[in-house]
Formats: sequence, structure tokens, C-alpha cells
Amino acid sequence: MTVAEQMAVIKRGAVEILVEKELEEKLAKSLETGIPLRIKAGFDPTAPDLHLGHTVLLQKLRQFQQLGHEVCFLIGDFTGMIGDPTGKSETRKALTRDDVLRNAETYKEQVFKILDPEKTRVVFNSEWLSKMSATEMIGLAARYTVARMLERDDFGKRYANQLPISIHEFLYPLIQGYDSVALQADVELGGTDQKFNLLVGRELQREWGQRPQSVLTMPLLEGLDGVNKMSKSLGNYIGINEPADEIFGKIMSISDQLMVRYYELLSDMTLAELEELKQGLKSGTVHPMEAKKQLGREIVARYHGAEMATVAEENFVSRFRDNQVPEDMPVVELAAEGEKVLLCKLLALAGVVPSNSEGRRAIKGGGVKVNGEKVADENLELVCSGEYVVQVGKRRFSRVVYTGRVEKEVDLFGREVLQSTSVSQRQD
Repeated sequence: MTVAEQMAVIKRGAVEILVEKELEEKLAKSLETGIPLRIKAGFDPTAPDLHLGHTVLLQKLRQFQQLGHEVCFLIGDFTGMIGDPTGKSETRKALTRDDVLRNAETYKEQVFKILDPEKTRVVFNSEWLSKMSATEMIGLAARYTVARMLERDDFGKRYANQLPISIHEFLYPLIQGYDSVALQADVELGGTDQKFNLLVGRELQREWGQRPQSVLTMPLLEGLDGVNKMSKSLGNYIGINEPADEIFGKIMSISDQLMVRYYELLSDMTLAELEELKQGLKSGTVHPMEAKKQLGREIVARYHGAEMATVAEENFVSRFRDNQVPEDMPVVELAAEGEKVLLCKLLALAGVVPSNSEGRRAIKGGGVKVNGEKVADENLELVCSGEYVVQVGKRRFSRVVYTGRVEKEVDLFGREVLQSTSVSQRQD
């Protein structure tokens, strides 16, 4: 590919490239010499399993591999014992070396479901960091000032709020940056929350007489709620090791808007195919439900194989067919008034029951299903995001679609006025 064609692929889904002109120059030199660029991305093995949010960077690494470049998948077994302070309001609990190594082994197994093993160099940063003497570590610390560290948003906020910051947390950006020196990286990828750390790598490479790496930041993938970044702690994640039926069902539950974003960041579709899909959804020639099924098949096939993807789709379709869900059911669009809503209230908002109390009675009587699954908990709360097919009895159906969030205002008389706005994208 030409430099322009490569840049089009690299920019797909990216938030920022620093510095774009430098990257273009590196690509041009790579084409001229036939020497691939060295692309780096680091992952601290702080948990045993990866979810789709983690795979945004892996997908971008794979695109670099398809462009002919060398990928360094860096496992932060040394940095993982410190814990990345990014976005944290307090010092993270340190992991033991056994914890880190155990998690690292699962990472090695999972990443090759996306990356080409023959074009991937797996490295552990303990290879060079654990060999640094105290003198060398002090020398590294001397390259940066406390004032510069406090420019980091999370450090600055903690300092201003008189929350403790441990000295070892200041070391984290430095040793992550030194990884780029050790690997002589041409490009480093990271989430938008990693920008500070990635730029430290550029500065340290200058200090060591290397050409500074180009920095490419990728967005933090929203989870199933469509608002917060995908996270196990928030319960809005899709784990790549989850059963095929679970992955497919979760993808089918996301909103139409979020589906397009997942396609852009997770799919192997070409840019031309992606644009065709977007136009089809816009014109109505492509039904959102069919597009989600296609995405579900692709994601499940990646982690469980094509056969399991087909089975997962058939299982999903059969659940709705067995429940005789009509294709022409009414669609109710709602704006979220909070993070969650009681199912009994949702049933009333969807028009399948006349009131919240009737909704509770229907649930207690065993006549309510959500997305084909019977619900018995009358106090069940659902996240105000995505889509739900709700059913009461055999004939009352509604497809509920959450389209935005309600901001509360008051008029001149102090009465509450409701206005619907788009869901905010929270990058934390």
C-alpha cells in the first residue's frame, strides 16, 4: 500500500496521531527500505481475562501486521506489580509476582485469537526493568520533574484534593516510557487515558538519542450500557472467553448507535464495506437487527470458531421464534432518566401494561419475558441503554429503544422540564 492508503487504515477509529507528519515519514522510509516499522502496545496482566474493550488495541495491532509491520505485544509483568495509576483516585493494591505471571499466561493464550503469532513478538518488560540497578533507576527518575508529573490530570486532582500519591506511582509513566527506549519503538498505541504515558516515551527516546515514537491513541470502548467504558467492575463487559451464546446475546442487546461504533473498532470489515453498511443503515436498506446478527457472528467466530457462531445465532433466533415474537411489534423510543429503571415501570412505559403496579403483578404471575427470558424478580432493574424486547402474556410485545439521556431543568414556576439529549461519551 502507498503511504496514503496505509494512513487511511491506521486512522480508522483512531482518536489522535502524534505527530501525523512524522508517522507518514516513517511509513515512506519503510516503503523505501523494505524495513517494517516496530509497533508497540503494552498490557499489564492485572486480571486473568480480556474483554472486547481490551481488543480495540489488538485489532489496531492486527491492522499494522496486515500492512506488513512488526508488532511487539508487551506484557507488563514488571509494571503490573506497581499498578497503573491512570484514572485512579487512590493508590492501587499491588499484585504479587505469582498473580501477574499467572495472568500473563492467559494473555498469551488469548491474544493470538486476534494477532498473527508469526508476526508478533511477545516481550515481558521484566527482561530489562528487573535488571536495572538502583543507580540506573535513580538516573531514570532524574529525567523528569514532579511539576511535570502533576500535569497529569489524575495526579493533579489527587494532589489538589490532598489525596495521597505514592512515590512509586510517579515511576510508572517513566518505566512505561523506558519500555519504548528498550524496544526502540517506532509507534506506540494506547487508549486516550494513556496519552501522558505515551508522550513520556517520546521524551525518553529523545534523551537516549532515538527518534521519538509516533503516538496513536484509540478510544475507550463503551460497554453494554453505552455510557461508561467497558469494565468488569461495572458489569457492562463482553468477555472474549465467555460462552458463544452469551457473547452473541450481549451483542444483540446493544443499541443501534453503539453497534456502528463496535463495527468501526472491532470488525474486520474493510473501510469500503463499513461505509456501505453505514449508508444501508441510514437509508433503511439494511435492518439494524440483521447488522447486529452479522456483527455477532463475526465476533463469536473470532473467539469460538465459525461453527459455534452459526449455532449461537440459531439459538438466539429460536428463543424468539419459540416465543412467537412478532416482527411488526410496536417500537417505543425512550430517553434515560437515570442509570437504571425498574422493569415494572419499563413495562408501563412500553405500553404493555397500564401501570407500574400491573407490571409488578404480571412479573409475580410469571407472565413477563425480557429478550425471550422469563423474569420472576418484581424488583429487577435494567440499565437504561440499548434495546429490550418486553413481553407480557402471549400477545403483548414491545421493542424498547433507549435513544438518549434526560437532563432535568425547571421552568419559571419551578416545575420540572424534561429535555432529551444525546448520551454523553465518558472517557475515563
